[in-house]
Amino acid sequence: MRGLLGELATGSNGEAMTITDMEASIEHMSRGTIRHVDAMLMVTEPYFRSLETVGRMAPLAEELGIKHIWAVANKVRSTRDEEIIRSYCADHGVELAAVVPWDEAIQEADREGRALMDYQPAAPAVVAVEGIADLVEGKAGSNGRGDQE
Repeated sequence: MRGLLGELATGSNGEAMTITDMEASIEHMSRGTIRHVDAMLMVTEPYFRSLETVGRMAPLAEELGIKHIWAVANKVRSTRDEEIIRSYCADHGVELAAVVPWDEAIQEADREGRALMDYQPAAPAVVAVEGIADLVEGKAGSNGRGDQE
């Protein structure tokens, strides 16, 4: 994995962005697989164990020199869910990048074997994820500094 990530990070023409989905664990952080990482999105749900993972990973990511560290609230069903996540992030100094609501359209699209963005492009979850993409592109950019060369 380390070698592959190194190839992807150094082998691009500077315009490409590589996104890697990793397990919700600190194991990959100690293996050196994130040494080429400019930004980290930690997806969390409004449950204690999920939030605690964010609370453990964010300081480690900072120690490793990751420039941009965000939490993303996922499967948010209520104002209370959102408040719980916002409060936890604020208490732990983690910026909340976005709130992705629980969206029945995700299951409907999956049942039809279609991507949600093709099935229902204006679905609330799609809009939230597009906002995340804009944030990452704007802040991490193609060169990791948030500006375009």
